[in-house]
Amino acid sequence: MGLAIGLVGLPNVGKSTTFNALTKAQNAEAANYPFCTIEPNKAIVPVPDKRLDALAAIVNPEKVQHSTLDFVDIAGLVKGASKGEGLGNKFLDNIRETEVILHIVRCFEDENIIHTEGNIAPLRDVEIIETELILADVEVLNNRVERLVKSAKKDKKAAPMAEFAGKLAEFLADGNLARNFEEFDSEEFEELNADLRLLTAKEIMYGANVDEDGLLEDNEHVKALEAHAAEQGCEVIKLCAKVEEELVGMDDDERAEFLTELGVEESGLDQIVHKGFDKLGLMSYFTAGVKEVRAWTIKKNTIAPKAAAVIHNDFEKGFIRAEVIGYEDFVSLGGDAKAKEAGKMRLEGKEYIVQDGDVMHFRFNV
Repeated sequence: MGLAIGLVGLPNVGKSTTFNALTKAQNAEAANYPFCTIEPNKAIVPVPDKRLDALAAIVNPEKVQHSTLDFVDIAGLVKGASKGEGLGNKFLDNIRETEVILHIVRCFEDENIIHTEGNIAPLRDVEIIETELILADVEVLNNRVERLVKSAKKDKKAAPMAEFAGKLAEFLADGNLARNFEEFDSEEFEELNADLRLLTAKEIMYGANVDEDGLLEDNEHVKALEAHAAEQGCEVIKLCAKVEEELVGMDDDERAEFLTELGVEESGLDQIVHKGFDKLGLMSYFTAGVKEVRAWTIKKNTIAPKAAAVIHNDFEKGFIRAEVIGYEDFVSLGGDAKAKEAGKMRLEGKEYIVQDGDVMHFRFNV
């Protein structure tokens, strides 16, 4: 799955409803009972970017292409998932293959929608999920420690890593997430996690699923979740899954009017996509021509030749230079030609670090 965001949570908290709206297609069955999602549903979601509209208004291209983000709807976890309950091992493996976790948490009361734990208690729900993730990581770490201890009899270099992994396992066993480990940024952690892909080392975003009233004012459930998230260094994005479904199919004007009536500037799902894009360390640069205005997805701090390779490998192999116009200059001056006339086009070489929003044209020779 690679650079993907995995939607997790207890059964019946609104994950599949959120996923349906997110992908603008009803391709994840939403039902009022647990385990309606068995195989992980996958979708490629366009990243909303108003800058593309501004570029298109100037260039008038045949088509506009957004950057995209991969989302995976993973079946609901339950207590005992780390021991295989509710097909837990399979679902945990699905999470391991993603880079960011979007934890959907139910923060509204509705007696018509059952809750597997009997009542609404966001912090308890979060604890259930995170405990299962922690237990799964502890098991993986303990297995690795055993192998490293055996290896240390022949290879002395394995002993320090065995000690490090054991220390991390103890930290997790105390109920902590790996991402809060004091040596999280160390080379040892990076080396260990490159192979293990620890579940609790991943970036976490909490999606507080509320009712319409909850969009206007934070209820007690949202406040409790926000306090927990602050302690963990995570973000909370508030959304109403049912409202997001209503937004599907609306044109831009209708959508804007609907959000204004709700007192919301940006939909919860748009926030999820934007913040998820950022959490994955991604950004966009643009190409703007009459055939196509397009956003190209690259990792932050990517040099020009590597950015060019996203279009075609030959662009990197034969890279000569990049013609670069900043987005603001391109729009304010009314396009490529006028930006050049104003001296706002720069020629950049192989060491240039591409900036978010750069409008680029690559010169190459193969």
